[in-house]
Amino acid sequence: MLVDSHCHLDRLDLSRYEDGLDGAIAAAKEQGVKTMLCVCISEENKQQVVDIASKYEGLFCSVGTHPSDVTSEVVSVETLVEWAKAPKVVALGESGLDYYYSKDYADIQKQSFANHLIAGAQLDLPVIVHTRDARQDTLDLIKEYGSTESAGVLHCFTENWEMAKAAMDLNYYISISGIVTFRNAESLRDVVKKMPLDRLLVETDSPYLAPVPFRGKPNEPRYVREVAQFVADLKGISLESLAEITTNNFHTLFKRTK
Repeated sequence: MLVDSHCHLDRLDLSRYEDGLDGAIAAAKEQGVKTMLCVCISEENKQQVVDIASKYEGLFCSVGTHPSDVTSEVVSVETLVEWAKAPKVVALGESGLDYYYSKDYADIQKQSFANHLIAGAQLDLPVIVHTRDARQDTLDLIKEYGSTESAGVLHCFTENWEMAKAAMDLNYYISISGIVTFRNAESLRDVVKKMPLDRLLVETDSPYLAPVPFRGKPNEPRYVREVAQFVADLKGISLESLAEITTNNFHTLFKRTK
């Protein structure tokens, strides 16, 4: 059984499926993807991801605001705690810091990220972290406001081994997306080769970043199988072993999914 630990089901291209999202979910399950985490990025899509998770067996969701969606008003800790009362919420986020696209809003992103970390610690919920070109600030905020008990995951990881190691020292997991299959991702492949298996997750981040051989096409949860197979080959283990390990890791981190 495989887990897609990070997907945006409310944004999928469903044109190939006559029965819409039902078809995409069924196609994923045919590939052995029995569990998916539908990730929230803003207040605007929060209810939609909660409704999707509530409808399907094996689906869960998060609540939170993406750093690129934080440009003026920060969601308070109290509001995040209230959002997390919705059914099948197993994490906060995705939150974090993005200085590649949104460095002009660095200060407000930091406050938003801190609030997610504080709420996560209060609720004993992990935080899903988006980080790009903000390595030190991301780690510093996790150290200052986060909990090593509930911890979280650096999703769609593209940073270096030093950051991966520092995050894992804080009890965080590292999630690998289809980027690892791209021709120019040799440095990421080197990180994956070094990673301990007990800190590893796989994801699609669909509808974005479809893995080879589907690169350039809309991504969807069923393609996490290609990501998992590629990672398994890098680690020198079978797909079945990789699937079992990453599934166990997912349920260990996201305790409410058990």
